[in-house]
Amino acid sequence: MTPADLKARPANIPLSPPKVSFGEAFRFWLKLGFISFGGPAGQISIMHTELVERRRWISERRFLHALNYCMLLPGPEAQQLATYIGWLMHRTWGGVVAGALFVLPSLFIMIGLSWIYIVFGDVPFIVGLFYGIKPAVTAIVLHAAHRIGTSALRNWILRAIAAAAFAAIAVFAVPFPAIVIAAALAGWLGGRYLPECFRIGGGHAAAGQSFGPALIDDTTPTPAHARFSPLRLAEILIVFALLWAGPMLLLTLARGWDDTLTQMGWFFTKAALLTFGGAYAVLPYVYQGAVDYYAWLTPIQMIDGLALGETTPGPLIMVVAFVGFVGAYVGQSFGLDQQFLAGATAATLVTWFTFLPSFLFILAGGPLVESTYGDLKFTAPLTAITAAVVGVVLNLALFFGYHVVWPGGFGQPFEWTAAIIAIAAAVALFRYRIGVIPVIVACGGAGLLTQWVM
Repeated sequence: MTPADLKARPANIPLSPPKVSFGEAFRFWLKLGFISFGGPAGQISIMHTELVERRRWISERRFLHALNYCMLLPGPEAQQLATYIGWLMHRTWGGVVAGALFVLPSLFIMIGLSWIYIVFGDVPFIVGLFYGIKPAVTAIVLHAAHRIGTSALRNWILRAIAAAAFAAIAVFAVPFPAIVIAAALAGWLGGRYLPECFRIGGGHAAAGQSFGPALIDDTTPTPAHARFSPLRLAEILIVFALLWAGPMLLLTLARGWDDTLTQMGWFFTKAALLTFGGAYAVLPYVYQGAVDYYAWLTPIQMIDGLALGETTPGPLIMVVAFVGFVGAYVGQSFGLDQQFLAGATAATLVTWFTFLPSFLFILAGGPLVESTYGDLKFTAPLTAITAAVVGVVLNLALFFGYHVVWPGGFGQPFEWTAAIIAIAAAVALFRYRIGVIPVIVACGGAGLLTQWVM
């Protein structure tokens, strides 16, 4: 830029930021792993503030383009977005570091909290805390269903798909993968015969702000490593196949196919591949498998695990680490004397199998999917799946609410205090738009006060 250009440049428009080193990016992604509270919306907001507005590592339009792609994928969109941006900036290792550091702090925190929950869960302080947090979780899941539905159910066909999904899982107990497959088929047919009802519009697609020149700007050419290459795709697929098959083979040979740890690896691999729509879409499938089918934990423990997930940094789907820890700890997978080791090992394994596909989707699928972005044959089935997810998450909210206000079933007394806390949390979220963390803290305090009074 010449001196004349500098004089002509408006004073409020900053210069392009300097190139970011791998070490500087590493420090930021590590920091993000410890401050990423607030669920997917809060985490995406933090990344937008830091990367688009303050540091200007990526432009508004490029950020939203990456987000739109991640929203179409199964798995945690905020973690995938971090992986995507890290990949654009510093190639494969940049994506691996960004995605891994988004997860690792919350894994260690969740292992510690899970152990405290199992060992000290009967302490009055912990009991009171969870008494207040569980109704808040019910309101949070209901709010998530509303938030997803507001953007996803844009017409009567998508609302009908959501209603059908709700009835399928609530009334007929249809497995979640079957609902996903049926919704994808409906979307494929809808894309052919009613295309206007399945086009992606609104949402994150429009970018209307500029925060000055960015390191990866609107006009920055796509880097060579982000362009589609059949050879590169084959290499990545082989590497990820080995990264998945190696641990699964070792588990099967060492412990057998029916062992708890082996089944956890297989189950959470399927969860990672089948659950479109973000963390809340994963929860119904995890519940069906972990509680109903495998009985790794109880319904109340599942709600408690979600409460822990809501109060820790990192992806909300880190509740899978709680499921793994509790299942292996209580099941004494390594024997009575090594319960903590069993729980920590299981939590680490399920985290590996849950997040491994997310890295694959970005590193292998990024160039391929971007070349077909906006193609209705590709997007219409995913639009229908997102609509179905709304109905499934709504069912999950009602299920949680039932277990909170009738913990012993309809024949037992109604928990009026828990119901009042849930209603207050819902009002705070819907009416006053208070953040998730303040709501959980307030409800936890209300639960402690209730236990103290009673």
